[in-house]
Amino acid sequence: MSYVGPDFDPPQPRRFRRGPLTVALAALVPGALIGWFVYEAVGGPGDSGRAAAGTSATAPGVSSSPSVTASNDDKPPNSRPLTGKVVVIDPGHNVTNFQHTAEINRKVDIGTNWKECDTTGTSTNSGYAEAQFTMDVSHRLRKILERQGATVKLTHDGGSPAWGPCVDERAKIGNAAHADAAISIHADGAPAGDRGFHVILPASVHAGGADTRAIVAPSAVLGRNIESDYRRVTGEQPSNYVGDGTGLVTRKDLGGLNLSTVPKVFIECGNMRDSKDAALLTNGVWRQAAAQGISEGIVSFLRG
Repeated sequence: MSYVGPDFDPPQPRRFRRGPLTVALAALVPGALIGWFVYEAVGGPGDSGRAAAGTSATAPGVSSSPSVTASNDDKPPNSRPLTGKVVVIDPGHNVTNFQHTAEINRKVDIGTNWKECDTTGTSTNSGYAEAQFTMDVSHRLRKILERQGATVKLTHDGGSPAWGPCVDERAKIGNAAHADAAISIHADGAPAGDRGFHVILPASVHAGGADTRAIVAPSAVLGRNIESDYRRVTGEQPSNYVGDGTGLVTRKDLGGLNLSTVPKVFIECGNMRDSKDAALLTNGVWRQAAAQGISEGIVSFLRG
């Protein structure tokens, strides 16, 4: 999320190949992951035959015993723990932002100061855009949460709107939905060698149109739950460059948090500019684990 530099090339359209699902491949992983490979058999955004991304289908870094439920579709309604809950997912950036530089460079009030409406986001060195990653994980996360009974809303989806939305609008969408929990999905663009994930919590802000005082405490609980479950399910380690190894960071310069009136956090799922993290982020099996880990943190928070 944080990388905006002169050597960032706008994401270009890519042609994706769909690899076969083999018996030998299924034998390499726990039975709980088989459902993921079924998804991979029909392909997922960001996977170019997997080999091109330098990743293997065994999803290096995924916990050997992730607590994954392949499907809750056949469960009776009273077994769906999120029935009646509303979750808003904010996929960071937008794949077409680079075509709307004037619009996304417009400044908006985030309470503590004025910032750009949005940015292009970062990408891996091979050109896999952060916005592609965030949308893919958001779709996976939505499916998991809906299977558990939640009402899920995305701040944008499938090119609608055509750019953005601006960070203040993203916060307003969660507020208007009266979300029980909201999360913004990102991946970082730090220097190579900086690895790991971190969850960003809202600081206490009371300035301009921002007042986070009521959501600081519940957001911290949400963030801690997500940090713990994300680490356990994915095997990804907390950031080695921010957060002092806790996987948690508090910030007051993000409009999506400052302007939220519902419990909300950001997650930087890994560093796209580091080759080892990029190998995970470009792997569809690992992205499914990422969505699962995030979902389990949200469930833990909503169930109290």
